[in-house]
Order: sequence, then C-alpha cells, then structure tokens
Amino acid sequence: MSVQRRVVVAEYGAPAVMKLETRDLPAPGAGEVQVRHTAIGFNFIDVYQRKGFYPLQLPSGLGFEAAGVVEAVGPGVGDVKVGDRVAYINAGLGAYADRRNVAADKLAVLPASVSDEAAATLFFKGMTAQYLLRKTHAVQPGDLLLVHSAAGGVGQILTRWATALGATVIGTTGSPQKRDAALAAGCKAVIDLNDPAWPEAFLAATGGRKARVVYDAIGKDTLIKSLDCAAPFGLVVSYGAASGPAPAIDLDLLNKKGGLFITRPSVFAHNADSASFRANAADFFDAVTKGHVSVDIGQRFSLDEIARAHEAAEARQVVGAILITP
Repeated sequence: MSVQRRVVVAEYGAPAVMKLETRDLPAPGAGEVQVRHTAIGFNFIDVYQRKGFYPLQLPSGLGFEAAGVVEAVGPGVGDVKVGDRVAYINAGLGAYADRRNVAADKLAVLPASVSDEAAATLFFKGMTAQYLLRKTHAVQPGDLLLVHSAAGGVGQILTRWATALGATVIGTTGSPQKRDAALAAGCKAVIDLNDPAWPEAFLAATGGRKARVVYDAIGKDTLIKSLDCAAPFGLVVSYGAASGPAPAIDLDLLNKKGGLFITRPSVFAHNADSASFRANAADFFDAVTKGHVSVDIGQRFSLDEIARAHEAAEARQVVGAILITP
C-alpha cells in the first residue's frame, strides 16, 4: 500500500477551502494502474469547480490532468505496463495529488518527443484546442479566426496550431502586458478587451472582414459582442466562462446578426470513449512533435502552494500556463 498526498475540497469558496491531506492508497484494482505524478496541470475549470459554478459531490478532489510514471498495474491491464510514461485528462477529479489509481483506458502513453512537463502543461489545453480546431470547425488555410484570451494557456495553443494550419488569427487580451505573448504565439493583431469598443477595433485590424470562427472562453463579458465579430453564417464557439456564465441567446438575434451558428462544446464529450481519446491524443502529440503546438510555462507552484496558484490565476497574473509539481 502506498501513501497519497492530495488536495481535497469540502466546501465551495475561496482558494483557502482547498486542503492538503495524506492517506493510504490501496493497490490498483482490476483495470487500473497506479501512477506516480511528475507534473500536474492547472485549468480554469478547477477554479469554477472550487467555487461551485460547476457543482461537485463534496468532499472532492480537484484537477483533471497529470503526467507521470506507472508504478503498479492491476489485474486485466494489458496495454499499459510498469515504467510507462503516461498522461490523462478525463480520469475523474483528483489529479491534484502526488499519486493515484487511474483506469488504464483513460491513459495515453507519451511518446519520447513529449516531456512530462509539456504533457501536464499542454494535454488538457491541447486536447481542447484539438477538438476546437479539428472537430468543432475543421480549420482551413485562409480562415480568419478571433481567439479571445490569446495569451492564456488554451489561447496560445489555439493560435499557434491554427496558424500552422494556415489560418489568420486576431487575438484579444485582458491586459496590455499580455499583448507580446499573444503576438509571439502568432496573432496578426491583438485587441485590448478593456476598450468597450473592442469589436470595432477588431474590424479595424482586419480591414472590415469578420471572422469565420470566434473562439470565446470568456463568457459573460464578451459573448454578445462576439456575435458582432462573426461573418455571415459564421460560428461562435463558447467554450469557457472566465468572466462568468455566458448569457442566454435569443435565437432571433443569430438571424439578425447574419444567420450565425453558436455552440457550447466540451473536451469530455469529444473524448468520452477510449478509442476517440487515444486517436485525438495521437493527433495532438503529432502536432507537438512537429512544433505546431507549444506553450510557455508562466509559473510553477507545488501542491503545498495550491491556494497561491488559484489566486494568481483568478487575478490573471500569470502569462501562459500554470504547472503544479507534486
């Protein structure tokens, strides 16, 4: 039996509600493996869940993704072995831990070209970008895209990958300090969301051309104005709620704005079964290997500093991705 250190939430609230506890961890059961984490990913959905925007069954662990090494294999596992380097994004809450038991069919074996830190930093965000660019809309050369929060973890990956696919990306950021990061990721121009007339600034940057797709991870503060940036019959993708839940949309408004399409997809739905997950992961790892996908690690925090990590994320103090170390 191993010992596990993990973060637990027993009530919703501020970062201080996250507590670090130690407990015995049994050997992996049938179909499971035990993974010793080497790197843990942070995603803004972790904040939503801690606050109760997305209800949990309390008490609960937190965190969806991590990378590590297989330390033990349970009965009936044939496709993963001890010593394999692996990563996951959809093995249930509990990645904020130094080790855990995980269903083997939720794991992807990492190629040598993808490091543990890169996997933990990129995997959830990269798999989000993968479905957004490949499934929600198959991005084509010449597409004009508007990417909100282009300096964030998902935003940088979306921008770099879309640019590699031949698209033109206009990004937005919430602070002037993040402009350089968005430009470095490949944005042709960067719009400041603090300007109430940011849709007009977007159109000025494109010479009046509207976007084939708007990728909106902000929600409440941007979604209605995002509709003004989409071309006739264009697509608005609401895939996050950094400023709060997106407002309800009157369907007639989509007609008035040019026969627009709007969708609210999820990384989990696109990776619900093992075959789809591993095929999507292979596509993502290929993009990393080719250099199409990369992201800057903005800051590292240990499990003991998990409250500080959440505080920094909510204050938008970190440019790039946050990495958590066991």
